Amino acid sequence: MTTLLKLSRAALVLGALMVEACSFDIANPNTPAVIGENPNRSQVAAAASGLLIATRSDLADFVRNVGILGREAYRFDGSDPRFTGQLMQGPLNPGDLPFGGNHWVEEYAAIRSGNDLLRVVGTAEALTAEEQSAVIGYVHTIQAYNFMLVLSSHTQDSIPIEVGTDVTAPPAPFRSQADAYAHVEALLDGAVTELQAGGAAFPFSLPAGFNGFNTPGTFIQFNRALRAREAVYRNDFAGALTFLAASFYNPAASFDLGVYMDFSAGPGDVANPLAIDPQTGENFGHPSLEAQAQLQPDGSLDRRFLTKLVKRAPRSAGNPQQLSSDLGWIRYPSPNSPIPLIRNEELILLHAEASIGVNDLATATTDINLVRATAGGLDPVGTFATPEAALDELLYNKRYSLMYEGGHSWIDYRHYGRLAELATAERAGPPPDVIFTTLPIPTAEVQAHQ
Repeated sequence: MTTLLKLSRAALVLGALMVEACSFDIANPNTPAVIGENPNRSQVAAAASGLLIATRSDLADFVRNVGILGREAYRFDGSDPRFTGQLMQGPLNPGDLPFGGNHWVEEYAAIRSGNDLLRVVGTAEALTAEEQSAVIGYVHTIQAYNFMLVLSSHTQDSIPIEVGTDVTAPPAPFRSQADAYAHVEALLDGAVTELQAGGAAFPFSLPAGFNGFNTPGTFIQFNRALRAREAVYRNDFAGALTFLAASFYNPAASFDLGVYMDFSAGPGDVANPLAIDPQTGENFGHPSLEAQAQLQPDGSLDRRFLTKLVKRAPRSAGNPQQLSSDLGWIRYPSPNSPIPLIRNEELILLHAEASIGVNDLATATTDINLVRATAGGLDPVGTFATPEAALDELLYNKRYSLMYEGGHSWIDYRHYGRLAELATAERAGPPPDVIFTTLPIPTAEVQAHQ
């Protein structure tokens, strides 16, 4: 195990000690993340909740920082110029864990905590065989989600995947992205079989953000939604359509139907750190979101812009101060606001994206127009003449529908080799901004492999 992962395990145990049970229903918050043989039901439940706590620990930072990389957001923090310097100008410092070296330690800590539970759940005499299978399918799904975060933010062929539980073991070898994505697919696909054998209920409670997906059978729909997202990332568009059919994709349902990570300002829990005052806080919307927003029939801007951003007093930052914005985020209006892991609006757009990929432009048009009208208040577009035209409109709608939710602009525009389209004349002169294609592997991880 690397130094980074040893530190992250210590942090995870501390988090389990600190975070209590308003939305996360931890039966015993003093149970450490690493449990022993033959755990009782309370210990299994605490470990299952601890896996979500570990996953949550980096989620808001991921949304904000990857949003900055994808030109959805700025952060003008007078005490820390790295948000405008390092993330937008570079160079990215792999030894700086909150910035260039970010979105690695916490994700691997979550993956390893899942392995700690997997190591002993088969010995849990308090659980039936069905319940053990349900736990395994749950863990494998959440581990796959964390691997996807690492892969989305690190595009090098240097990703560890064999993350064991032995703290004295050497670091897991680096594997190619192809191997890592194959591992994600195996985790998600295997979890379906495990969840199908998992009976009617999990032997633990899930927080409110999983309502509707909190049994082994319904959790499969969340699993298949993640699998569809991963398939689109891999250009397996026919596969994505199959996985969407088994997910909670539903054009007739609420666009907000989905799975969310809960936050709370209650005692012992963690407030959503993205829910800051839109008029005085440090987080800003990128000006291009206003400049490029399409118009509703009455001449007002795309409803998705209007419901997520508001005007505020302008502020500038940079060295020299050449960046500015007068947009504040209202995407998360309360400290209790959850952050989506994946929701129906994205699935409809993934269905459109996969349809473009298989050259079914009529279906893609129907999906995109549904989102344009329902979420954006925009007029419909005609059937696209070419896949390229359809992709233009698809990327616009993913950008506005999913802004400030998971770094989708950076991931999607990079996927299609179109990051340059996010570059705008943000600065009056040098040094120029850089839209990076990847974060570097943390220095300590590289050194541990030498």
